[in-house]
Amino acid sequence: MIHEKAIVEIDIAEDTKVWAFTHILSGAVIGKNCNIGEGCFIESNARIGNNVTIKNGVYIWDEIVIEDNVFVGQNASFVNDPYPRSKKYLDKYYGITVKRGASIGANAVILAGVTIWEYAMVGAGAVVTHDVMPNWVVYGNPAKFHGRICKCGKKLSIWSKCKCGG
Repeated sequence: MIHEKAIVEIDIAEDTKVWAFTHILSGAVIGKNCNIGEGCFIESNARIGNNVTIKNGVYIWDEIVIEDNVFVGQNASFVNDPYPRSKKYLDKYYGITVKRGASIGANAVILAGVTIWEYAMVGAGAVVTHDVMPNWVVYGNPAKFHGRICKCGKKLSIWSKCKCGG
């Protein structure tokens, strides 16, 4: 489903929904069963996996990879240029990778070169300046470690395992 007021320059995979005022450039790759909210922008060298939810107002720039089953909250920001200047363009932009099952809260800022590992959770409004390890919960400015979370979404104590087996 592509909303009539979206501009989509690629073929959209099965069961993916693209809402109004979203622009997806040719060359972008978007997987199956994704939901891309209103007012999003996806650049041509971005890669988005299957079952990804991208809420309203998110821009996905070149060299950003979002793997399967990731949630990106509204107005989250990805920065692929570590030293931006007006009218100065890089030959290569710095990638950001969001690994399988991770969640990014609303208005979080993810800086260039960061990897958010599997099932990590970034809190709303966090400014992520360094990699986030698997199953970590981070929030704040700059984002800091505040605990662990299971892949099922249950908060864990530092050394415990979840009853779900995850």
